[in-house]
Amino acid sequence: MAAGDATGAVEAVFREEGGLLLASLVRRFGDLDLAEEVASEAIEAALRHWPAEGVPARPGAWLLTTARRKAVDRLRRDRAYAARLAVLRADAEREETVAPAADSAGVGELPDDRLQLFFTCAHPALAAEDRTAITLRCLAGLTTPEVARAFLVPTATMAQRIVRAKKKIREARIPFRVPGPDELPERLPGVFQVVYSVFTEGYAASSGPRLQRLDLAGEAIRLARILHRLLPAEREAAGLLALLLLVHARRDARTGPEGEPVLLEEQDRGRWDRAMIEEGRDLVVRALTGGPAGPYGVQAAIAALHDEAADVESTDWVQIVALYDVLIALTPSPVVAVNRAVAVAMRDGPGAGLALLDALAGEPRLRAYPPYAVARGDLLTRLGRAGEAAAAYRSALESAGTEPERAALRRKLGE
Repeated sequence: MAAGDATGAVEAVFREEGGLLLASLVRRFGDLDLAEEVASEAIEAALRHWPAEGVPARPGAWLLTTARRKAVDRLRRDRAYAARLAVLRADAEREETVAPAADSAGVGELPDDRLQLFFTCAHPALAAEDRTAITLRCLAGLTTPEVARAFLVPTATMAQRIVRAKKKIREARIPFRVPGPDELPERLPGVFQVVYSVFTEGYAASSGPRLQRLDLAGEAIRLARILHRLLPAEREAAGLLALLLLVHARRDARTGPEGEPVLLEEQDRGRWDRAMIEEGRDLVVRALTGGPAGPYGVQAAIAALHDEAADVESTDWVQIVALYDVLIALTPSPVVAVNRAVAVAMRDGPGAGLALLDALAGEPRLRAYPPYAVARGDLLTRLGRAGEAAAAYRSALESAGTEPERAALRRKLGE
């Protein structure tokens, strides 16, 4: 096998199974740094052996076996390190004794250790930005420079976040386990929020030259698929995956030839990914069946109504507003209120929507939220109040994060 083919094979295996490899090593040795080091050494070994010997039938198992051997060798050489890990392992075993097994929590049989790593990376003891960073690093398989680029910060800054998160996990002795049934309802939303935050940054980048980060959105969908596979009975896991698929299905139509944003009503719906929409719709049914809906299931239902409509005019705005009423009761937030106001404007006219937006004017979290000012500008334009619309667009321009957004707002002002 050529060296280039072997490199590609190793990259493909690690991208697909890297999270599982790392989780299995952390589960066995109880230390994230050690797991990352020996996983990296196993990959280096694969790059040496696979060109001459060929890719093994079970490449993931080969990497895991090699990494385990290297970890054992490391611990034999460093007795102090081994003693510290033994303490961590004893703590973990006590946690497992106290906490009921995952099966009793209703999450079903776990096919691998990634779910434990999800809960470790998304532990509430970690800062929100650290949770997202370490999840991307450990479960999405992104390198530290890739995570840094995703959030447009220097690599050194991102490396500090990841080191800080690992240190917190180690010093706080955060257990590597799935929470018991008493903890699961409280902890799952944090896990889902980390994945959703990753997708949000991919769907609408906070800054930079591009409106979308498709690679980041794709990684979030991959993480959501893993969660859904590991938690088949958890309806909000289905709802989260459905939401990401139904929104991501529009990715090709969301930008124009120059990368400029294309509004929903102007998008070529023939470019939407119908297979992804169908998969998302099936998941929505699962998310909404069997009890009260959760916030991700409700948002997915809203996205499904948009995707099913032939155009904006035929969209079921009455049902969308009703779903936003449910969502705002579940998770009240000014952002949800803005989206509901836009839906009301489509149902009842721009005046009704503008009144709702103006009622939110005192909300501090909307002052630097460009979609709020853009929504006001659009409704004011529809009402013929050009001067006020221009002021709203100027306000949005001041806080717009990406160059395509700023270019679109400058065009609106020019008009």
